[in-house]
Parts: sequence; structure tokens; C-alpha cells
Amino acid sequence: MRQLPARNPDPWWRHGMVWLVISGPAVVVVAGFATLAIAILNPDPVIVQPAVSDASHAPAVQARNHAATGGVR
Repeated sequence: MRQLPARNPDPWWRHGMVWLVISGPAVVVVAGFATLAIAILNPDPVIVQPAVSDASHAPAVQARNHAATGGVR
């Protein structure tokens, strides 16, 4: 029986499927670092008190209390 000569396979970086598999996670890592940079450079301001503290918020506060306790105060 005659043996076929060994074929030299292409290196791994010459296959398109390898780059397709690697590119997905690589894009996610780059996007994560971009999101981190945006979050660090543009922090949200801390609100100490509501800007308006008059009776116009009463219905919202009453609804919040009702949802939290199950009853009206």
C-alpha cells in the first residue's frame, strides 16, 4: 500500500474562522475599556437635595409610600 505524502497545513493565523472567533471577544474587551473611560471621565453629579421641595411632589411621595408599605398614610 502506497502512503500519501504529508501535507503541510497552513498556520493558524491564516484561517478566517480563527479571526472570526477571536474578534468577538476582542471587540467586547475594547468596548468595555471605552465604557470605563467614559464613566471615569464623566461622573454623574451627586444630588444632595431635590431641586424642588414643595407640595407638587406630594402625589409621587404618596404613591411611593403606598407601594413600599401597602397602605396610605
